[in-house]
Amino acid sequence: MNTDYIFKNKLIYEKNLLLDIVILSLAIIIFSFFCLSDFQIIYSDNQKDFEKIIGVNMKGMYTSLNYERFPSITIPTDYYDQSFKLIKNIGMNHIRYVLYWEAYENNPSLFLQELENVANIADKWGLKIIYDNHQYHTSSWLDVKRGTGFPSFLFDKSLYPINSGITTSSNSTELWWTNWWNRNIIDQNNKIDGWNLQANFLKTIVKLLDNYNSTYGYEILNEPQIFSQDQWSKIGKYYKYLTNELRKQTNKTIVLDMTIPIKFQDPAINLTSENMAKIIPQDSNTIFKISLYGIPQDNNYQEKKLELLLNVSKIAKFPIYVGEWNHVNREKKATISNNTTDDTSKINASKSDLSQEESDFFVKKFNSLKVYGWAFWNWNYVNTPPQNFNLINLTKSGDILTTKYFYILKNSVNK
Repeated sequence: MNTDYIFKNKLIYEKNLLLDIVILSLAIIIFSFFCLSDFQIIYSDNQKDFEKIIGVNMKGMYTSLNYERFPSITIPTDYYDQSFKLIKNIGMNHIRYVLYWEAYENNPSLFLQELENVANIADKWGLKIIYDNHQYHTSSWLDVKRGTGFPSFLFDKSLYPINSGITTSSNSTELWWTNWWNRNIIDQNNKIDGWNLQANFLKTIVKLLDNYNSTYGYEILNEPQIFSQDQWSKIGKYYKYLTNELRKQTNKTIVLDMTIPIKFQDPAINLTSENMAKIIPQDSNTIFKISLYGIPQDNNYQEKKLELLLNVSKIAKFPIYVGEWNHVNREKKATISNNTTDDTSKINASKSDLSQEESDFFVKKFNSLKVYGWAFWNWNYVNTPPQNFNLINLTKSGDILTTKYFYILKNSVNK
């Protein structure tokens, strides 16, 4: 037997084995870095052709309650064309279009006509639209002055008196949402299940809009409210049901929202990333929407909130979409009155602002986190406080005037 031959082959084998061990060790180190660091992974299994979407939230006329609450203000016929042109020309490609179920029930014809007009003009300008089924303070039934969302026929007058939910923690609000998650809310007129009715409403929108190139996806419900720990899994069942219903008609992106309130020290809800991740069902083309209305830095509340939501994204393996962002100053423990709409914190309109540096910080932060996309709040033909919520003002003659915040946002995008 040739001992030199055996010895040489043994050396070659040992060298190859050592090389394999080194390569495997490097692979493990790299994999650990991506999983354990703050580096954000693009979840390719949950999206087809990833292209970052950046843009603004927009409210319409008949798709919201603006036309009822501000009847003297109307939008000109070229409002969407001029708006989309301005948005496109400063380097943005996205609209999160805010609409309300109760606005549809008030006037289905005008609601759908406006949506179709939006989709046609968005096609013209090459924009990508997410249609957001929005709620704020649940419904105008619970908060007559500012609430919007669910239609009035879902409210039993004996259980939820009108205007009894002007605070987000009112007894009427908590009871209604608890019954909603238990699937005990029905149409008071026809005794039909609320989840099924909402699915039919959303499928009406999908049927109208799904074939437009500009239609990017659909948001099931803006910021659903939670009041107890057992509701995490119930919200998951709700999202799964609505997602499955929409998948009967569309393959486009479905957006699932974070819950509110974000209270870290509330034992009733036991807010953890693991619990919130329970609300997100598995789907092949879904993104996780969050809201951010303050600078996340120096281990403050906003930074802790962002960290929690990023962890939800990692656990659920769905990418983050910052569907609303801005900077506001809040007053804690506001005095409750008929004009107060939040019993834990109220926006101080006079102190709220957004500087160029703060806007740049947000946009750079989103880039560093490699979020799926973002939408600035807000593009609205009605001037609302605080002023940094308004990228435009509309003159009496119907001309669109851009505000200083439009140029602040433009500069951040350009940078």
